[in-house]
Amino acid sequence: MVKMSTQQNINKEEWKKKIMEALTQVYDPEIPVDIVNLGLIYELKISDEGDVYVRMGLTAPGCPVVDDLIYTVEQVIRETVPAKSVDVDIDLDTPWNPLKMTPEGREKFKQLYGYDIVEMWIQTYGLPEEQSQQDQKA
Repeated sequence: MVKMSTQQNINKEEWKKKIMEALTQVYDPEIPVDIVNLGLIYELKISDEGDVYVRMGLTAPGCPVVDDLIYTVEQVIRETVPAKSVDVDIDLDTPWNPLKMTPEGREKFKQLYGYDIVEMWIQTYGLPEEQSQQDQKA
């Protein structure tokens, strides 16, 4: 007698790729750049059982539409992959800054506003300690 497995075979890398691609359609309410290219997706985990966990940041700590953003991210993930569950966690302990942006996000910002937000950030605040150490090692 062959025992049938109820567990589906999940290709985690394929799911991550699909989810991240789909999340490029979700935009930050304050900066018209998608949440992936802004660097707001801090962590994406997929369990063997198909549970999806997302830890994300906000561009502003008191974001008034945080509930809408969480709902939208959950819905996009559910429409993209057959997840068993979706958990979106907002990380308020890890502040966002422009250094988290992808090169594509940085370019979109430059096209929209006419200046490089990363260069302005570095001129104003300098590089964070850990970034300076990484640059020195490279």
